[in-house]
Amino acid sequence: MSSPLFFLDPGSELSLQDQVRRKLVDAACAGAFPPGRRLPSSRALAAQLNIARNTVTLAYQKLVDEGLFVSRERSGIYVDHDMLRGRAAVESVAGGREPVRSSRWTGRFKTAEGEVPTTRRAPNWRQYPFPFIDGLFDASLFPVAEWREASRQALTVGDISQWSMDSGDADDPMLIEEIRTKVLPRRGIRARPDEILITVGAQQALALLSQMLIDRDSTVAVENPGYPDMRRLVADRGARLVHQPVDDEGLVVDRRLDDCDLVYVTPSHQFPTGVMMTQARREALLRKAAARDMVIIEDDFACETNYLDQACPALRSLDQDDRVIYVAGLSKVLGPGLRLGFIVASPEVIAEARRLRHLAVRHPPLNNQRTAAHFLAMGHYDATMMRLGRLFRERRTALRDALNHYLQQSVAIAPLRGGATYWVRGPDHLDVEEFAAQAERRGVLIEPVGPYFADGKGPRNIFRLGVTSLPIDRIREGVAVLADLMRDLPVAARTSPYPVEQRLEGEALEAAMSGSVLLCKTVYGDPCTIELLPDGQMVGRAGYANEDCDVGRWWVEGDVWRRQWNRWSYGETSSLRTVIVGDRIGWFDANGRLLDSAVIRRADPD
Repeated sequence: MSSPLFFLDPGSELSLQDQVRRKLVDAACAGAFPPGRRLPSSRALAAQLNIARNTVTLAYQKLVDEGLFVSRERSGIYVDHDMLRGRAAVESVAGGREPVRSSRWTGRFKTAEGEVPTTRRAPNWRQYPFPFIDGLFDASLFPVAEWREASRQALTVGDISQWSMDSGDADDPMLIEEIRTKVLPRRGIRARPDEILITVGAQQALALLSQMLIDRDSTVAVENPGYPDMRRLVADRGARLVHQPVDDEGLVVDRRLDDCDLVYVTPSHQFPTGVMMTQARREALLRKAAARDMVIIEDDFACETNYLDQACPALRSLDQDDRVIYVAGLSKVLGPGLRLGFIVASPEVIAEARRLRHLAVRHPPLNNQRTAAHFLAMGHYDATMMRLGRLFRERRTALRDALNHYLQQSVAIAPLRGGATYWVRGPDHLDVEEFAAQAERRGVLIEPVGPYFADGKGPRNIFRLGVTSLPIDRIREGVAVLADLMRDLPVAARTSPYPVEQRLEGEALEAAMSGSVLLCKTVYGDPCTIELLPDGQMVGRAGYANEDCDVGRWWVEGDVWRRQWNRWSYGETSSLRTVIVGDRIGWFDANGRLLDSAVIRRADPD
């Protein structure tokens, strides 16, 4: 019988010796070396793999030292019989049979019939050229060198002796202290060690609190639009849901909350709109909670996102009545793989949450906790947050500029207080689910907002674009692809306030524009004033303090009005057909599609 054929991966991060070891173990487990059969000699295997014989010899020796293989003098190397017997025993019990389809299990489930998840992200999202998905992070953002340094610290003999021992239910005391003294003070929170519990991400924290505080007799208010998984947790507990609306000050505080036992809120960075709850609204919510004996779960999922702008204090820091339970996690850049979150609450709440956590996972892996503690202690966490703040500001500006250039009339909600997403509004007749599918076929991932609304009853023509998931040099091209796709949509029948047949041309167009002032808004909602000087120069001022200024030139060619900024719109020339109706001006492309509009003030006569 011939020996199994092995292949090594030249691009693997594993050493050749480690690859050989893994291939041999895989082959043994697959039955390629039955009892009594000798493994290939080191010389033969080295020749087959075209590597040094010493590499194979060392791999064999390591497997013998670990007890997986045995060496017989003057005979060769064999797979250990006990290893194979254990594998055969497993196969005799569970191997080989086809799974039986059965409906008997459905009736045994004690969980409620909650919403079907609709916001799952494809695991291959990184393979798309333009993934505009908020909350996912491109690989370049992870602090690889810094995390490796923290890992090396956690792997010293002294540290291993601490985290490798059975700690019962206790978390790593070093991580608790780092969170207590470095993370929480930035949110205005003071806490003792017995008021902090480490969880497997913020999601486990929410699950534990739902299990503790919610049952069929509970009435729970959640934001609308809001976090779908929290709605599902509440529904799974059988509680009555109150879908509380959100406005530009955050969660609305009114009589609809009067009968609630618990309110779930994301005040520092409302999910998914990005609205920050105002101080007045925070105080109103705390007064309501005290008056109606309510508990508040404050999900500060983006507590490290507000490094983009000045952060506001957490609700927990304002709470004088011990009604707020604070939930957060370490940076989302670290979170997908690390999965470390935490709860801050009264000692009684923490003790009960610890008891429930014990029944499920005991505690999050202590080696990960200790590595995170070193990451914080060495200042890497703060440095990473500062770096991300700079990068996300640059990306957010790049997205803003691209939308302002390609989709001037399409922004529904711009980023607020350090957010990294825009809500983009398509035509009224746009089916955003179909549009997202078409965009995906062109390599662009976008996020319809419907799943964030109760019962999926969100606007059908709005989607979100985020910038955490793709480098800055891909943002403009991705928006351009979306703009082309949107322009290709069938145009629904509608009456335009700018009759295209009345467009101005030639001398009439030049006379109308010369010396005029255009009043409009940028795609991100700031006022913008553009002066068209008679000599063809153009001066633009944007922002509430005219903080963004640019100059350029304008001219007329036939029936087309042209303009070119020095910096705005990438310094490219725009060619626009122009219609003026009263004090309104509309600009169209060559196919008659409305691109932008403004108020026009005519030049005063001399």
